[in-house]
Amino acid sequence: MEFIVLAFPEEQLRVPAVEAVMGLRKTGVVRLIDGLVATRTAAGEVLAAEFDEFVELRGLLTGREAARLIGPEDVREAAELLERGSCALLLLVEHVWAEDAAIAVRAAGGRIAGSVRIPADRVAGGMGAASGVGGAGGVGGAGGIGDPAGPQGEVS
Repeated sequence: MEFIVLAFPEEQLRVPAVEAVMGLRKTGVVRLIDGLVATRTAAGEVLAAEFDEFVELRGLLTGREAARLIGPEDVREAAELLERGSCALLLLVEHVWAEDAAIAVRAAGGRIAGSVRIPADRVAGGMGAASGVGGAGGVGGAGGIGDPAGPQGEVS
Protein backbone atom coordinates (compact mmCIF):
# COMPACT_ATOMS: atom_id res chain seq x y z
CA MET A 1 0.00 0.00 0.00
CA GLU A 2 1.03 3.57 -0.53
CA PHE A 3 0.01 6.78 1.23
CA ILE A 4 -0.16 9.62 -1.30
CA VAL A 5 -0.65 13.33 -0.65
CA LEU A 6 -1.96 15.28 -3.67
CA ALA A 7 -1.70 18.98 -2.80
CA PHE A 8 -3.64 21.83 -4.41
CA PRO A 9 -2.75 25.55 -4.18
CA GLU A 10 -6.12 26.67 -2.82
CA GLU A 11 -8.54 25.47 -0.17
CA GLN A 12 -10.59 23.87 -2.93
CA LEU A 13 -10.17 20.60 -4.82
CA ARG A 14 -9.42 20.66 -8.53
CA VAL A 15 -12.11 18.64 -10.32
CA PRO A 16 -9.92 17.34 -13.21
CA ALA A 17 -7.45 15.88 -10.69
CA VAL A 18 -10.25 14.26 -8.72
CA GLU A 19 -11.65 12.78 -11.94
CA ALA A 20 -8.21 11.36 -12.82
CA VAL A 21 -7.97 9.64 -9.43
CA MET A 22 -11.48 8.27 -9.84
CA GLY A 23 -10.52 7.01 -13.30
CA LEU A 24 -7.57 5.02 -11.92
CA ARG A 25 -9.87 3.42 -9.39
CA LYS A 26 -12.47 2.56 -12.05
CA THR A 27 -9.90 0.93 -14.34
CA GLY A 28 -8.70 -1.28 -11.52
CA VAL A 29 -5.08 -0.07 -11.63
CA VAL A 30 -5.30 0.89 -7.97
CA ARG A 31 -7.65 -0.02 -5.16
CA LEU A 32 -8.60 2.96 -3.00
CA ILE A 33 -8.40 1.77 0.60
CA ASP A 34 -9.00 5.03 2.46
CA GLY A 35 -9.01 8.76 1.83
CA LEU A 36 -9.54 12.13 3.42
CA VAL A 37 -9.32 15.77 2.41
CA ALA A 38 -6.93 17.85 4.51
CA THR A 39 -6.96 21.64 4.48
CA ARG A 40 -4.50 24.12 5.95
CA THR A 41 -6.47 27.33 6.20
CA ALA A 42 -5.01 30.78 5.58
CA ALA A 43 -4.84 31.12 9.39
CA GLY A 44 -2.82 27.88 9.61
CA GLU A 45 -5.58 25.70 11.10
CA VAL A 46 -5.58 22.07 9.92
CA LEU A 47 -8.93 20.53 9.03
CA ALA A 48 -9.80 17.02 7.86
CA ALA A 49 -12.98 15.98 6.08
CA GLU A 50 -14.43 12.70 4.81
CA PHE A 51 -14.86 12.25 1.07
CA ASP A 52 -18.64 12.13 1.41
CA GLU A 53 -18.60 15.79 2.48
CA PHE A 54 -17.63 16.74 -1.09
CA VAL A 55 -20.02 16.29 -4.00
CA GLU A 56 -17.20 15.33 -6.39
CA LEU A 57 -15.93 12.62 -3.99
CA ARG A 58 -19.24 11.28 -2.71
CA GLY A 59 -19.46 7.50 -2.96
CA LEU A 60 -15.80 7.06 -3.91
CA LEU A 61 -15.10 4.86 -0.88
CA THR A 62 -18.29 2.82 -0.84
CA GLY A 63 -18.04 -0.87 -0.17
CA ARG A 64 -14.95 -0.58 1.97
CA GLU A 65 -14.51 -1.74 5.53
CA ALA A 66 -15.71 0.63 8.22
CA ALA A 67 -12.23 0.92 9.78
CA ARG A 68 -10.44 4.18 9.07
CA LEU A 69 -6.77 3.66 8.31
CA ILE A 70 -5.74 7.29 7.78
CA GLY A 71 -5.66 8.76 11.26
CA PRO A 72 -5.12 12.14 12.92
CA GLU A 73 -1.32 11.68 13.00
CA ASP A 74 -1.30 11.05 9.23
CA VAL A 75 -3.37 14.20 8.69
CA ARG A 76 -0.94 16.27 10.82
CA GLU A 77 2.08 14.93 8.92
CA ALA A 78 0.46 15.55 5.54
CA ALA A 79 -0.58 19.07 6.60
CA GLU A 80 3.09 19.88 7.24
CA LEU A 81 3.58 19.55 3.48
CA LEU A 82 0.84 22.11 2.76
CA GLU A 83 1.17 25.85 2.50
CA ARG A 84 -1.40 28.03 4.23
CA GLY A 85 -4.56 28.37 2.17
CA SER A 86 -4.22 25.01 0.42
CA CYS A 87 -5.69 21.52 0.57
CA ALA A 88 -4.78 17.95 -0.31
CA LEU A 89 -6.33 14.61 -1.11
CA LEU A 90 -4.88 12.02 1.26
CA LEU A 91 -5.09 8.63 -0.39
CA LEU A 92 -4.21 5.17 0.83
CA VAL A 93 -4.01 3.02 -2.29
CA GLU A 94 -3.08 -0.52 -3.12
CA HIS A 95 -1.40 -1.04 -6.47
CA VAL A 96 -3.40 -3.93 -7.93
CA TRP A 97 -0.82 -4.61 -10.65
CA ALA A 98 1.89 -4.96 -7.97
CA GLU A 99 -0.21 -7.43 -6.01
CA ASP A 100 -0.58 -9.63 -9.11
CA ALA A 101 3.17 -9.40 -9.82
CA ALA A 102 4.03 -10.23 -6.18
CA ILE A 103 1.86 -13.35 -6.30
CA ALA A 104 3.64 -14.53 -9.45
CA VAL A 105 7.09 -13.80 -7.98
CA ARG A 106 6.27 -15.72 -4.78
CA ALA A 107 4.86 -18.63 -6.79
CA ALA A 108 8.21 -18.81 -8.60
CA GLY A 109 10.03 -18.96 -5.25
CA GLY A 110 11.07 -15.30 -5.30
CA ARG A 111 10.44 -12.44 -2.93
CA ILE A 112 10.15 -8.68 -3.11
CA ALA A 113 13.55 -7.57 -1.88
CA GLY A 114 12.93 -3.82 -1.92
CA SER A 115 11.04 -0.91 -3.32
CA VAL A 116 12.03 2.75 -3.72
CA ARG A 117 9.84 5.61 -4.94
CA ILE A 118 11.93 7.79 -7.23
CA PRO A 119 10.82 11.41 -7.80
CA ALA A 120 10.13 12.22 -11.46
CA ASP A 121 12.92 14.82 -11.64
CA ARG A 122 15.46 12.13 -10.61
CA VAL A 123 14.23 9.79 -13.33
CA ALA A 124 14.52 12.54 -15.96
CA GLY A 125 18.12 13.21 -14.80
CA GLY A 126 18.96 9.53 -15.00
CA MET A 127 17.50 9.18 -18.46
CA GLY A 128 19.51 12.19 -19.67
CA ALA A 129 22.71 10.73 -18.19
CA ALA A 130 22.02 7.34 -19.80
CA SER A 131 21.73 8.97 -23.22
CA GLY A 132 24.85 11.09 -22.71
CA VAL A 133 22.81 14.22 -21.98
CA GLY A 134 22.70 15.88 -18.59
CA GLY A 135 25.00 15.56 -15.63
CA ALA A 136 25.80 13.35 -12.70
CA GLY A 137 23.28 12.31 -10.11
CA GLY A 138 20.95 10.12 -12.14
CA VAL A 139 18.74 7.55 -10.48
CA GLY A 140 21.73 5.68 -9.01
CA GLY A 141 23.62 8.89 -8.09
CA ALA A 142 23.80 10.67 -4.77
CA GLY A 143 20.55 10.21 -2.92
CA GLY A 144 19.40 7.57 -5.41
CA ILE A 145 18.98 3.80 -5.24
CA GLY A 146 22.70 3.10 -4.84
CA ASP A 147 23.11 5.64 -2.02
CA PRO A 148 22.51 4.27 1.51
CA ALA A 149 20.86 7.59 2.36
CA GLY A 150 18.41 7.06 -0.54
CA PRO A 151 15.57 9.41 -1.45
CA GLN A 152 14.25 9.57 2.10
CA GLY A 153 10.81 10.94 2.80
CA GLU A 154 10.12 11.93 -0.77
CA VAL A 155 6.47 12.52 -1.50
CA SER A 156 5.73 12.92 -5.17
